[in-house]
Amino acid sequence: MKKSFKSGFVTVTGRPNVGKSTLINALTGEHVAITSPKPQTTRKNQLAILTEKHFQIVFIDTPGLHVPKTKLGEYMVNCVDNALDSSEIIMYLYDATESSVSDANRNFCEKLAKLPNVKKLLVLTKIDLIEKDRLLPIISELTGLCEFDSVIPVSSVKKDGLKIVVDEILKYLPEGPAYYEDDITTTSTVRDMAAEIIREKVLYFTNDEVPHGVGVEIIQFKEAKRPGLATTIETTILCEKESHKGILIGKEGSMLKRIGSAARNDIENIVGGKVNLKLWVKVKDDWRNSKHMLKELGYKDEE
Repeated sequence: MKKSFKSGFVTVTGRPNVGKSTLINALTGEHVAITSPKPQTTRKNQLAILTEKHFQIVFIDTPGLHVPKTKLGEYMVNCVDNALDSSEIIMYLYDATESSVSDANRNFCEKLAKLPNVKKLLVLTKIDLIEKDRLLPIISELTGLCEFDSVIPVSSVKKDGLKIVVDEILKYLPEGPAYYEDDITTTSTVRDMAAEIIREKVLYFTNDEVPHGVGVEIIQFKEAKRPGLATTIETTILCEKESHKGILIGKEGSMLKRIGSAARNDIENIVGGKVNLKLWVKVKDDWRNSKHMLKELGYKDEE
């Protein structure tokens, strides 16, 4: 008897810095979502697609749950709400290293409990960093707030529990056709991925010196016309203060060169060829509250 094909959308949600993007990259085996030890790295919903012979799982990587303080923050919260309304399965990630369940986590669990006709998976992340006997009290408290269909402890770094995550998703995934070709791992364009990679490197190299008031605007993206030629990308890194601009550029341009070199390597892996990457830094005061700038940078609400 021929095995049926399953497909569907899985929203991956949770508080900032619980490891959503890291888990998705580990599950798909691709660097489709940028990662950073800083919270609120993901700013908009991104699709990561895992396709095998008998199934296709479309993960929706969402921004971290937080109380918005800017129009960008409001956009991010709307992204999460939209994803919750469009999935067959919700994976709620909880950082197992947290000493206690916060009010924010309690509130969201109670919100999940009220969602009808959707399967809910509780995924406890970073279990390699704690003693295993600490898991039971956490699980007991969270499952008391919401009736989860599955509870899965994982370590993305150690690749522990990843197969269980996929197997549990397949238990609840409905039969259906593939939504995307089997060689597609993300719906993000190369242009969008280039902007995200540059922002990832900014977050990585500047540590805590530059806050999340950084945006990346692609001014020009010109693909190579034939093999052997370089793809040209011209980019403006936006920041909100002159002091941040100085940090981003660095002494004699040293920081900007580090960011550019690391980003170029990753982008070249994506385009499969050479990249001529040009970076500029520009101060744009309070751009996170500008509807025009948010639209220019691709942070626009879905129709």
